[in-house]
Amino acid sequence: MVEVSGLTKRYGGFTAVGGISFEVRPGECFALLGPNGSGKTTTLKCLAGLALPSAGRVRISGIDLFENPRAAKALLSYLPQRVAFHENLTAREILAFYCRLRALPPERIAAVLEELDLGGFQDKTMGEFSGGMVQRLGIAVALLPEAPLLLLDEPAVSLDPEGAIRFREVLRSLNRAGKTIIFSSHVLADVESLADRVAILVAGRMAAVQSTERIENGLGAAARLHIRLRNPKPQFADVALRAGAADARLLHESLTVSCAPNLRLPVLEALEKAGAGIERFFTGEPSLEDVYLRYVNESAPVDSGGVSGSVRDPSAPAG
Repeated sequence: MVEVSGLTKRYGGFTAVGGISFEVRPGECFALLGPNGSGKTTTLKCLAGLALPSAGRVRISGIDLFENPRAAKALLSYLPQRVAFHENLTAREILAFYCRLRALPPERIAAVLEELDLGGFQDKTMGEFSGGMVQRLGIAVALLPEAPLLLLDEPAVSLDPEGAIRFREVLRSLNRAGKTIIFSSHVLADVESLADRVAILVAGRMAAVQSTERIENGLGAAARLHIRLRNPKPQFADVALRAGAADARLLHESLTVSCAPNLRLPVLEALEKAGAGIERFFTGEPSLEDVYLRYVNESAPVDSGGVSGSVRDPSAPAG
């Protein structure tokens, strides 16, 4: 559905996005994850045709976005990170305006109001809307065209818990119906629950492109083994390290060990052999947040699982 090759965006001497490449399959929900300044918004603006890249190519359903922008843009709908509407207009009036702008049937207004549970607010003016309600209306505007590709920049950023839950339900429904969705987010719960694959951006470069499942399963990030000891001694941390643990720290009666899943039993056996009195233990699998922070802090390159993507160059400028 979407092919991105060597996408680069420079502003003078500043490189916001540095040569990233990836593909998004039809019907896939694909997340761009990264800290502020990582290039997520710039990437989405280039995909929407709102920013002209300095280099690279974007194809949507095989159509080159910059050689044939009208045909390519007809296939997408874009929600910017911050939406703003005239405070004297009602929700219905705003939706009617965008319907006319894109030559859409007026029936779409009632459909998206119901979809996002905004029916009770359709005749209220923007001056009466909270920030979260304005964001929900922005999502409604993005859903008006029924385009096969949705580009959403931080769509849940201002939503209250009720709005966030409704938004996730709508996005899952759209994805099940076959829509291709690319969204950026800082909300890791949204990424974990919605995305099929995740691209982690750091300083304008691709640190990883993987399925959420594979990222959560570690990609080298160690699982944690929490061990409660009857006789805590500092030397037990050294025993765990000699048994293959990547890290071991003793705090009061608890020894926290980071190790690969296949090394848990050898570590426990080595501790018992060294005289450690193990009362109980439990494991903590690495979460998406653990792996995300690892890439942000270390920018470690990984295998991209058959999907092209550059890894971060530590000498590259921030994006």
